[in-house]
Amino acid sequence: MADDTSLNTRKEPRRRRKDARPAEILDAAFHEFADKGFRATRLEDVAARAGVVKGTIYLYYANKTALFEAAVRSRMLPVVDQVQGEVLRHDGSAEALLHVMIRMIYARLANPEVRTLIRILIADGPAFPDLLAFYHRVFVSKMVGMLDAVVQRGVQRGEFQVRAVEQVPQVLMAPALMGAFWQMTFEPYQPASLDQFMKAHVELVLDGLRKRT
Repeated sequence: MADDTSLNTRKEPRRRRKDARPAEILDAAFHEFADKGFRATRLEDVAARAGVVKGTIYLYYANKTALFEAAVRSRMLPVVDQVQGEVLRHDGSAEALLHVMIRMIYARLANPEVRTLIRILIADGPAFPDLLAFYHRVFVSKMVGMLDAVVQRGVQRGEFQVRAVEQVPQVLMAPALMGAFWQMTFEPYQPASLDQFMKAHVELVLDGLRKRT
């Protein structure tokens, strides 16, 4: 008869494998969505890539939409948390903080996985508006809200003047999204690095916000 030590040794790898399974399913799902888009992705293909049976997916995720949303959260919420942490810790000028935030946004846009999400949403979003609503709710609206808060901080501190961007803070993200879109489409024909986009973006935004003396 095996002793308790040997039994525990056999159980431990199984427990670790089970604990890791949701992350493995999410990773497999993300790559299936990246390869095929949301519409064409099948849960059986996700299961095969993850090395599980299809029924295992339903132990963690109710359907394909829930699986997609979980995959998005796993990749984008750390971005939100990182930027939010920087906003809370920063005790310098609003201009310096805005510069830092824009740099962080571009650093994430350079990540192929983030570009993949943008591509999926552009391709499948019109047919699945709930996906767009979800992405806006968990990521876009939070990022725009934080950028707006920094602008308001700058106005209150006398660093920035009141401008139209106060009413449409989405404008603060627009050049970054254009930079990502450009690299996904027109880069082979008219190269422009994200670093170049970022420098022009910072210059454009800060020149427009600074208070004239």
